Amino acid sequence: MRMVTTLSCLVLAAGGIGHAVVTSLDTKIGRVDPFKDMKNRPEAGHGMNLLVVGTDSREKITSAERQKYRLGGAPCRCTDTIMIVHISEDLERASVVSLPRDSYAEIPAHTDATTGRHHGPHPMKINAAYAEGGPGLTVRTVEHMTKVKIDHYLEIDFTSFMKTVDALGGVEICTARTMKDTHTGLDLPAGTHRLDGGQALQYVRSRHIDGAADLGRMQRQQRFLAGLIQQAAGSGVLLNPVKLRQVTSTMLNSVRADEGFGTEQMLALGKAMQDFTPASSEFTSVPVGDLSYPVKGVGSTVKWDTVKSQKLFQMLREDKPLALHRPDRPQRPHASLVEVSPQQIRVQVYNGTHTDGLGRSVDTALRATGFNTTRAPLTGDSREVRRTYVTYDPRWDRSAKSLAAALPGCELRVAKGQGSTLRVTAGADFKKVTPVRAEDPYRGEFGAVTGDQVVCP
Repeated sequence: MRMVTTLSCLVLAAGGIGHAVVTSLDTKIGRVDPFKDMKNRPEAGHGMNLLVVGTDSREKITSAERQKYRLGGAPCRCTDTIMIVHISEDLERASVVSLPRDSYAEIPAHTDATTGRHHGPHPMKINAAYAEGGPGLTVRTVEHMTKVKIDHYLEIDFTSFMKTVDALGGVEICTARTMKDTHTGLDLPAGTHRLDGGQALQYVRSRHIDGAADLGRMQRQQRFLAGLIQQAAGSGVLLNPVKLRQVTSTMLNSVRADEGFGTEQMLALGKAMQDFTPASSEFTSVPVGDLSYPVKGVGSTVKWDTVKSQKLFQMLREDKPLALHRPDRPQRPHASLVEVSPQQIRVQVYNGTHTDGLGRSVDTALRATGFNTTRAPLTGDSREVRRTYVTYDPRWDRSAKSLAAALPGCELRVAKGQGSTLRVTAGADFKKVTPVRAEDPYRGEFGAVTGDQVVCP
């Protein structure tokens, strides 16, 4: 979650920071060698891949901060957050992929950094790789699981995160509903909020707001990062050398990185990313197949969807965008663009009229344009429906909008607790299904969004 510190560093470097200034700041970065003695690594793809981890280190946290922001307890010496940040070869796009910290992982053979004992390959949660073998084993494990070659390693802690947010003047976050988490102390009513460093830490750490647990937390981290990029780009920090140095110095003070990431790389990235905005960034998480995959001796883990995750990491290697579309791209004809791929939307059709076979016709037409229908249409509660309508759980609102695009003139109705399956009740006004598609065939599988889609309006 503290990878916001690192990415904002790249954004801030775009302000024309001088070589001498960057060199002096470079000395503040702690150095590690995560690539030592690594063999049989994946082939390099296009663009640059940074592995960004947030540790639960809290040595520099004051007693008052520990109490106020619920940071008590012993740290696990593990990675609280793991993200792959892909910088495109043309330096115009940053793709951020979150790896759930409880992901099921096959840890490669290694010598335990704490006990000195040698271990063969064994199953474990991915965040435990850091505790057993530090940055080196973390990089090896991620490369082994993703087949993505990591070019640079960056590590952030709690203190650096909070101070960076404060140095930027806070970050604006919008919430559609009240957010409370007794574990972190987060308590935000619905609306727009400017979070200071401590509040921001509560926001990105909270896992007990709803049933989404760590997956929901990753989405909030991505929203926060988009807001931080917007704040850095729009607050004038980039044009104020004094403020820029203050913020950058704060960010780098608690960062650890590999020796290869230094002055030259920051200058090159900064120059290329001068026009970087939230729209230049895209965010997603590894597709999950099983949220509660039991492993003997480990417990419940998060199992990735093998096919979808392989496609995702292949797109990173090939330097392809993950999110929907960019305004300068020509749209393909014959199908309306939607945000979520119809292949990822489960639909149950109901016939709300006296016309025999209408439900079957609607189901067939929706399936023809890609929707995952049940192929078993049912009779609606009423046979006098005049206007076709779609009922949906608000958690799947983007899917509902994609389905509505295929049913011009239909009505959208919220049905809390309905679940992931959307329901279409065909009315007397139904004429046809309009073909729809996502710009990228994998778009819906990954649920990727660009930063401008998640920042406050």
